[in-house]
Amino acid sequence: MTLQVEEFRKDYERVVKGMYGLSVEEASPFQLYNALGAYVKSFAGEHWSRTKTEYEKKQVKQLYYFSMEFLPGRMLKSNLLNLGILDVVREGIEDIGLDFHSIVQAEEDPALGNGGLGRLASCFMDSIASLGIPGSGSGIRYRYGLFQQRFIDGHQVEVPDNWLRNGNVWEVRKENKAVNVRFGGQVYMAEQEGRLIPVYENTRTILAVPYDTAMIGYQNELVNNLRLWTAEIPPEDYVHYSSIAAQQEVNQLTEVLYPDDSSYEGRILRLRQEYFLCSAGIQSIVRYYKKLQLPLTMIAEKVAIHINDTHPALCIPEFIRILIDEVELTWDQAWESCKKVMSYTNHTIMQEAMEKWPIEMLKAEVPRIYQIIEEINRRHIEKKLPLYGEELTYQTAIISEGVVNMAHMAIIGSHSVNGVAQLHTNILKNEVLKPFYEMYPTKFNNKTNGITQRRWLQLANEDLTQFIDEKIGTEWKKKPTELTVLKGYVNDPDALKQLEEIKLKNKRRFAQYVKEKMNITIDPNAIFDVQIKRLHAYKRQLLNALHIISRYLEIKENPDAAIQPRVFIFGAKAAPSYLYAKQIIKLINAIAELVNNDPDVGDKLKVIFVENYGVTLAELIIPAADVSEQISLASKEASGTSNMKLMTNGALTVATLDGANVEIRNYVGEENIFLFGLTSQEVYEYYENGTYSSRQIFESNPRLIKVLNTLIDGTIPDIQEEGRVIFDSLVQYNDEYFVLKDFEEYIAVQREVDLLYQDKQAWYQKSLWNIANSGPFSADFTIMRYADEIWKIDSQMPEIELS
Repeated sequence: MTLQVEEFRKDYERVVKGMYGLSVEEASPFQLYNALGAYVKSFAGEHWSRTKTEYEKKQVKQLYYFSMEFLPGRMLKSNLLNLGILDVVREGIEDIGLDFHSIVQAEEDPALGNGGLGRLASCFMDSIASLGIPGSGSGIRYRYGLFQQRFIDGHQVEVPDNWLRNGNVWEVRKENKAVNVRFGGQVYMAEQEGRLIPVYENTRTILAVPYDTAMIGYQNELVNNLRLWTAEIPPEDYVHYSSIAAQQEVNQLTEVLYPDDSSYEGRILRLRQEYFLCSAGIQSIVRYYKKLQLPLTMIAEKVAIHINDTHPALCIPEFIRILIDEVELTWDQAWESCKKVMSYTNHTIMQEAMEKWPIEMLKAEVPRIYQIIEEINRRHIEKKLPLYGEELTYQTAIISEGVVNMAHMAIIGSHSVNGVAQLHTNILKNEVLKPFYEMYPTKFNNKTNGITQRRWLQLANEDLTQFIDEKIGTEWKKKPTELTVLKGYVNDPDALKQLEEIKLKNKRRFAQYVKEKMNITIDPNAIFDVQIKRLHAYKRQLLNALHIISRYLEIKENPDAAIQPRVFIFGAKAAPSYLYAKQIIKLINAIAELVNNDPDVGDKLKVIFVENYGVTLAELIIPAADVSEQISLASKEASGTSNMKLMTNGALTVATLDGANVEIRNYVGEENIFLFGLTSQEVYEYYENGTYSSRQIFESNPRLIKVLNTLIDGTIPDIQEEGRVIFDSLVQYNDEYFVLKDFEEYIAVQREVDLLYQDKQAWYQKSLWNIANSGPFSADFTIMRYADEIWKIDSQMPEIELS
């Protein structure tokens, strides 16, 4: 579908007038954005309807991707790009005399995710549509999402993120597709016509209402669907919800992402959310499948359900429940279908992050589901005991020690289990999930995460995109491995100078933002050193902070020394109940307050911690980054995707050999990445022999003594409590994430960064080499492998080869 500038102008002015009774000159930026969103949605509507009709008519196999998080970012420019009308619309807007940038900025970031997990899910939805793969997302329509982060006296404070206060132009409410989800009460089995059926008593019914959002494929006229569910009181049950408290109990089910699970009530709410999503989504899938008028025993031929981390693992018993209780299949028929339909991605190495629910909680909240889990577990043990013996069988049990292990259920109830980087998958097989790998070796496989260059390059860095287009053409936009052709320009001084100018322009743009929002002046000629990700101790923002303190002390000892200027940029949220992470945030903000206001330091060192980091801020920061900090303790980060986004935009990576850093190293070569620190094997050796002594390292290292003493001697003001806690965690309690062990190597590799940056030609040669090798980290390739090897789903675009 083509669109001319003049045609767009007339249509757009008519839409604004029709929606608001105003001319475009009178409308506010939000009204202009909302009208443009409505126009784009209408423009894509024909493709959306036709895609749905074609899928049903051809009875194609479809993927249903279940995730507690989706973090799409602003959708206006992405949708315009994918429809192929971004340039036409921008030109038309500017011809009218309007500011396209201010219209784009009027869109709220959807608060539907937290970090990498949600962003990955959204990248995948983009790639699934762009590759022509029939697929839908299934999630929750959070009213407030995670939270808005504010810093008060350096402390993180959480406030509600009311992102839906002005509505969401991209969604369509489908009340005719609503389903009932049942909680609580009691369930017993009764015989009826020769079969056992469940009888429910005293249950609470909540209405799950879907809101659909178009997932527009990249210039291929295909539009998939993202379905987000919201909880409402069933109209016929309003009489039972007369009090505000009773109504709020229903509303809170879909109000916030990851309710505070430090309390029993918070954990119950999180469990309810997970079952609400799974039940509503599975009911919707079975209802659609019935429209195909095919036998229910064939459902695996037309349906693939993917469980993104353990949160949606209740899809498995809910699927069984519907097939045996409502469709009346036998247990064996339902179980075989379940295993063929379900696949599971594990996103963590740490056992404590794999969800476990107390038996009594499941019995109280979802009693029928618990009965089914109990039966799955009983049959698993009965079948495996004679084959594998007691030790291995009970290590893989779903129910043990009073809890239900959701990761175990996800593995047993699916046909595929994948990690998200080769190192992560190897650790799962050899360490974390070793008993399962011994039992089910063919289930395990690797699918290294990817990112969509459409958002993280074409939209976030338009100048770099234009540079690439001029050098190698535009084929890379659909075949990202074509970026490798850029290697031919690594020794071209003019190309390297262009690259440097693009980076400087992006750095100036971020510096302007910092000046306007934080009233801090930063020098774009300094190294912009970026660490942007969720705040967690294993990601080791603390190691970065200790390096900054070390630099600060060097400057104070010798203010006249020639030091390479550097701006350290952080973006991170800590979970509300994660006190230690919040103390690290306070420490970094206190360091920033000290460093940024010390006249001895000047422009040699600045620290910027942006508030409320999210997708839109990432799109501003990533193109400006010179250095990408990927410094998690080796063996802890499953994959990482900020490493890929920053690499794609030409940042050089400072990294441990963790997650996908290993694969980045393999593509770019050790000479084009800054490696340091323990390997995963060395970490596990320390675990096994128990010989790690952080106190010994501290006491034998004069630099470390000076740095750590600043936490407790008043050098860094206003961190009396936080400084002592952090100091003790590193020295008294043996430094769980080996920060002190890796400290000296980290300092040394940062010296290498300083030296290289002073040779701009050598720096930008490595920068261009990183960009040229970023193509294999496209989410398109990741999704091709999922579709071909796990979901067994064909693309609807004949030119796409899933191989």
